[in-house]
Amino acid sequence: MDRLIYTAMTGANAAEQRQAVIANNLANASTNGFRAEIAAFRSVPLRGDGATTRVFALTTTTGYKDTAGPIQYTGRNLDAMAQGQAWFGVQALDGTEAYTRNGAFEVSQQGNLITGNGLTVLSDGGAPITVPPGASITLGSDGIITAKVGNQPANSLGHIKMVTPTTEDPLKRGDDGLFRSTSGDPLPADATARVQTGALEGSNVNSIETMVQMIQGARQYEAQMRLMQSAESNDKSATQLLSLQG
Repeated sequence: MDRLIYTAMTGANAAEQRQAVIANNLANASTNGFRAEIAAFRSVPLRGDGATTRVFALTTTTGYKDTAGPIQYTGRNLDAMAQGQAWFGVQALDGTEAYTRNGAFEVSQQGNLITGNGLTVLSDGGAPITVPPGASITLGSDGIITAKVGNQPANSLGHIKMVTPTTEDPLKRGDDGLFRSTSGDPLPADATARVQTGALEGSNVNSIETMVQMIQGARQYEAQMRLMQSAESNDKSATQLLSLQG
């Protein structure tokens, strides 16, 4: 069998994996605080006997698009948009500390401050923030949560943990869609981080650009499949020639 089919197969597989990344980006075009994932191809030389004349194509995620999404004004007192490169600290489902840009906060039935998808929001000390029953909550631009019950004076419930990643320990996306430090250690709280209340950050996915990428990926996949069909046709022709008598 022509070895071309193996090269074309890796190209088709890489194109399919890239399409999955692009499709996930497009599906999250309306997810608050979503960061578009970047997929790229890389060539891997085939090692073995003889000259290294063939390469296989592999797809790799080079990171994420680190630009802020559009601002969406809501006027809700528990909606917050992190300013600059700051991120909100939350507790992931596996118990580890993770980070998100989705600042749509709520109060759970147990009285803890949570995100819209049910993750516990952490204070700058790494603990959950508990809200008294029936309290009126206010979120300041410095991330401090205050609560007022009836005519009683307002009390501070804590400071939402906000971190700013550095080039020495950047963030990376996990399989659950949350971000964690590359070192795996919790990042220190950034006391200078600020939020804009009454607003949310939208997804930074450009829907039109992503649709164009999907079309390009589909055409590339088709090109790889045509190469595989050509390799099959060449193999059949070669078999017929070898089977000729006389």
